[in-house]
Amino acid sequence: MSDLASKYVLQTAGFDARFPNANQTYHCFQNYTDYFKCIAAKGEDFAPCKQFKRAFNSLCPNEWIAHWDEQRENGTFPASLEP
Repeated sequence: MSDLASKYVLQTAGFDARFPNANQTYHCFQNYTDYFKCIAAKGEDFAPCKQFKRAFNSLCPNEWIAHWDEQRENGTFPASLEP
């Protein structure tokens, strides 16, 4: 187990003043959309975009992410992802 502990560092999203309340649903959704807007504008290798991805992966249930990914692929995602 010490091998795994040294290999992986578990972290959650840090405090974001835009979302001061305990309900993190909007925080999750906003980070998801911000990530895809960021990579559309700057590309996947742009380091600040990766923070949005880490945050939504930490905050959002996997089922939501899978559902939103499917919606994006089908062109039915309910928000604009244009930069």
